[in-house]
Amino acid sequence: MFTLNINGENVVAMSDKPLLLFLRDDLRITSVKDGCSEGVCGTCTVLVDGKALKACVQKVSKFVGRRILTVEGLSEREKAVYEHCFGEAGAVQCGFCIPGMIICAKALLDVNLNPTPGDVKKAIKGNICRCTGYKKIEEAILRAADYFRDKLEIPSTPRELKVARKFKRIDVTEKVNGTGVFVDDLVLPGMIYAKAVRSKYPRAIVEKIDISKAEAHPDCVKILLAQDVPNNLIGHAKQDWDVMIAQGGTTRYMGDSLALVATYHKDKLEEVCQLVEVDYTELEPVTCPTDALKADAPLIHAVGNVMSRASLQRGNAEEAIKHSKYVVTRKYKTPFQEHGFLEPECAIALPEGEDGIFLYSGSQSVYDEQREISMMLEIPPEKVHCRTQLVGGGFGGKEDMSVQHHAALMAWHTKKPVKVKFSRQESLDYHTKRHAMELEFTTACDENGYLTGMKGVIIADTGAYASLGGPVLHRACTHAAGPYNYQNINIFGMSVYTNNVVGGAFRGFGVTQSCFATENNINLLAEMVGISPWEMRYRNAIRPGQILPNGQIADESVAMAECLAAVKDVYESNPYAGIAIGFKNSGTGVGKKDIGRCILSIEEGKVHIRTSAACMGQGIGTMCATVLCQTTGIDPALILHERADTLRTPNSGTSTASRQTVVTGEAVRRVSEKLKAELDQGLTLADLEGKEFYGDYSAQTDPMGAVKENPISHVSYSYGAQVVILNEAGKIEKVVAAFDVGTPVNIQSVEGQIEGGIVMGLGYAVTEEFKVEGGYPKTKLGTLGLMRATDVPDLEVILVQGQGKIPETYGAKGVGELCLIPTAPACSHAYYRFDGIFRAQLPLKDTFYKKSPTKQ
Repeated sequence: MFTLNINGENVVAMSDKPLLLFLRDDLRITSVKDGCSEGVCGTCTVLVDGKALKACVQKVSKFVGRRILTVEGLSEREKAVYEHCFGEAGAVQCGFCIPGMIICAKALLDVNLNPTPGDVKKAIKGNICRCTGYKKIEEAILRAADYFRDKLEIPSTPRELKVARKFKRIDVTEKVNGTGVFVDDLVLPGMIYAKAVRSKYPRAIVEKIDISKAEAHPDCVKILLAQDVPNNLIGHAKQDWDVMIAQGGTTRYMGDSLALVATYHKDKLEEVCQLVEVDYTELEPVTCPTDALKADAPLIHAVGNVMSRASLQRGNAEEAIKHSKYVVTRKYKTPFQEHGFLEPECAIALPEGEDGIFLYSGSQSVYDEQREISMMLEIPPEKVHCRTQLVGGGFGGKEDMSVQHHAALMAWHTKKPVKVKFSRQESLDYHTKRHAMELEFTTACDENGYLTGMKGVIIADTGAYASLGGPVLHRACTHAAGPYNYQNINIFGMSVYTNNVVGGAFRGFGVTQSCFATENNINLLAEMVGISPWEMRYRNAIRPGQILPNGQIADESVAMAECLAAVKDVYESNPYAGIAIGFKNSGTGVGKKDIGRCILSIEEGKVHIRTSAACMGQGIGTMCATVLCQTTGIDPALILHERADTLRTPNSGTSTASRQTVVTGEAVRRVSEKLKAELDQGLTLADLEGKEFYGDYSAQTDPMGAVKENPISHVSYSYGAQVVILNEAGKIEKVVAAFDVGTPVNIQSVEGQIEGGIVMGLGYAVTEEFKVEGGYPKTKLGTLGLMRATDVPDLEVILVQGQGKIPETYGAKGVGELCLIPTAPACSHAYYRFDGIFRAQLPLKDTFYKKSPTKQ
């Protein structure tokens, strides 16, 4: 027995377990999060005798006689100050890291109420935030110091909410004080725990699976195999992903599941899994897309190794290039990238009704889960009831099924509540990644630097399964020629199966990779013409009324040239500055179904916003509330945004493709007009009690290859320019970003998205490396290279608007993906100006951040 003082009370631990498990499992103190269990991420940070320490790596015996504090133990004044300051600064996005950040802030401010920005950076250095880029967290802590030091009074919440203003997001309180519920915070009566036994090899024949020893374990509840799955093939866009590999089948990557084990106690799961005996015949894996395309390559799927093809042709690229003054051809290589969201995947499923399933999850679409689980179980979709909890980051990595289908399958068989959770290492090893790509681009211009044509070939590594490989390839092609005004284009792409980790959706969605190639070619052309890279871009930047390379006419909202003008001085005044521009679609586009839906219901005097649009931290609830208030003038205190639930919230599609602000935002605007019409007649919310209003919006676009002079690929695009500045040592000193995102719905949210995206882009460019060798992942969270607060340069965000606005959502356009697209090419250009070395592969080598062994 061990006696500890936690939040001012003495408590007894009966066994010497990690402090984190004691806090969460025994005391149900859930503000302390399990982000890694490796002492790396800092989400489990607690205050011990005034010092911030991580609770996951030391056992309770180390804390006997010491005073431990979590955010639950803060004074009411402290809670109020942190809630206000983090809200005002816009420091909260997904919220998973925030309680740990608050503890670090308290450790600093308890001893220093006049901290410098450098002091704050050092205080939170041990804590990772993947969402914000840290800047707004640092601002919040500095602001909190002012409130504590000067005993400032917290102002009342404004009664009016409009677009293009600053306003505290609606979920800030629960995320700061730790009361918000993530899936792993839930414990249900009679709950059991499940885990998949994964393949030992990336490619092997599964000769035999023997579960007899595992079944004999006293804690074993049930073990399921492939034959226990009604329909063993699922998939997000293409049904090619095995729920489990059957005996006699061949594995395709290290994440393939062979058996699903359930135990009464979660600490027995690994023990029982180890008792499952599998006999393999190991096969040579195919780990390179070009090898997979060879005639004698083994087939990873029976249909062949080419998962999808895409092409975009306009004009006559060959002729245009042949008659151009300057031509550049280069090959580029971009790697896998890990999403690095702070909340590992977790789901809880339990029986509901007759042969139904109720699922708690943290995904990017409850309706995608409903569809895939119903497909797997071969039951009607309405038999699968999905409800989201808070989502601790996504960035595309929570679109595919990871643990949800396994939880549902085990619950369906056992008729018990089942929790399935990835460890951090399992999350790293098994979920989808940004597609690695190989690109060969040729870009041409005339003697004055005006672009004339381009052609390119893109080979994407989609890994073992399709996931979103098809749509990712489409975006890589439709955006490959950049946000410029020329129309002789010939792009061909293939997404290829390998035995690597699966390539899936990731913020930027293919455009990140093709932008890296195009922007580097533009720099080389500018050099040949004899003009500055800024001037080259400014001459060619798409303007309203001109035609994008994909054939779409640029609308009046386009402000690409204005973004460039905003960064001209900073670029030209710094000798080691690199520049790049990019654009990104808002909405699924290319002729696909793209519908936003919203119900407003008046319940107990409040307006309930009901839409399934998933929030992974980007602030969907605040966006919807702002649009509602802008339209109706309702007091924001009278609004309640419901979490996505397939019984309560209409299908608004996946949170992907920067679409929710445009598509669901417009649906909210339309349904709000209906409510406003009633209020304008003199009715009150009390008069409307129990009434529901419905609105939707369908974005109409043309498919790729449409026989049309000017097809509409997407309803809108956002544009941006970034300048990355190096100091004399080659370290990134500052990033200035000018972005056209139309009308910013919420200023703090837009800035925070951009800052977080820039830092993610910097990681992609210079520090992060997800290593896969021979199909085996070789990366831990601590070696991934995620930037910490002390690594991040000064960030400056400039919001730019065009002369016109798109008609949807008061002119708001998406920002979540665009913000990291130009970052890597801006970095490579900065280093090219720094040392004259042209770098065509990411992460960039021989920089301040990654030295070659011979140069260290």
